Amino acid sequence: MKAVKLYEAGDLRVEEVDIPELEPGCVFAKVKAVGVCGSDIPRVNFYGAYHPNLTIGHEFSGEIVKVNQVGNWQVGDRVVVPPLIPCNHCQWCRTGHYSLCEDYSYFGSRRDGAMAEYVTVPEKNLLPLPDNVPFEAGAMVDPAANAIHGIWKGEINPGDTVAIYGCGPIGLFAIQFAKILGAGMVIAIDVKEQKLNIARDLGADEVINALEVDPVERIFELTGQAGANLVLETAGLSVVQNQSVCSAGKLGRVVILGISHDKLELSKSAADYLLRRELEVKGSWNSFSNPFPGREWTYSLELMAQQKLRTEPIISHKLNLANAPETFKKFLDKDFFFSKVIFLP
Repeated sequence: MKAVKLYEAGDLRVEEVDIPELEPGCVFAKVKAVGVCGSDIPRVNFYGAYHPNLTIGHEFSGEIVKVNQVGNWQVGDRVVVPPLIPCNHCQWCRTGHYSLCEDYSYFGSRRDGAMAEYVTVPEKNLLPLPDNVPFEAGAMVDPAANAIHGIWKGEINPGDTVAIYGCGPIGLFAIQFAKILGAGMVIAIDVKEQKLNIARDLGADEVINALEVDPVERIFELTGQAGANLVLETAGLSVVQNQSVCSAGKLGRVVILGISHDKLELSKSAADYLLRRELEVKGSWNSFSNPFPGREWTYSLELMAQQKLRTEPIISHKLNLANAPETFKKFLDKDFFFSKVIFLP
């Protein structure tokens, strides 16, 4: 079968590899769609794999083509695969905090992933994909689950003003969830007008181009100087982390989702606001809860099936596996616009 292999940072190849063996308690799935996560881009271009010769890809859906000693799953079933494989033994797994597992495996990171034609999946990592949900949408349940995990960390209330920094896929799903859960005003912030246009289409009440105006000042103008009740930071940039803290009003909640690979240093103003406004600042990591894989995943699938959570406007590219190496190089070009890139093996 064909697979996209990462040998070291910058060395991504599409190769013919042996089809993996099917272990007991697993299914063999034909990968129908696999998305590029924001974490895949630095892994491929800068940091390299957890181990060399890794098949990348962890946001995916597929169809079962073979089973080996599993329960109710059958050949032909459409599935979504949460990528975390928890140890189920550490204190965090025992208390249902699977995102904090101390000895986990992970598709496309610590074990071969789904940017391939076929993949083996443990039975416990299977979720049914409703018949009316396309495979491309199924490959986007992961970023959707990350978005709602962060929103629930922030404890959204009906009527809240929600500011979302970053209009990548997680931010665009967060906009939709915030509206569904009763936000009074959703404000989307980014530096690319194309992404802000998608944010408008998906329900943002106000959009701010942070290259044109100060987003903190504009948020306070839009809220009558009250500030936002809930702020989600999804960009993973130090300057945006500071803006997020400064954008929250009194007793506001700030949730940091973006992976920065850098120090988190609050400015003098942000530190002052953190104290004087009695803010809560929380981290949100991944998307898993109890019972595994968590309500984040099943809720996202339910909303997709009800056509309340839109995915198609978020997709910018649908490509073949052969396009993977050149596409990951294009990600380094600041003039290359993309939103969610989906590969169709």
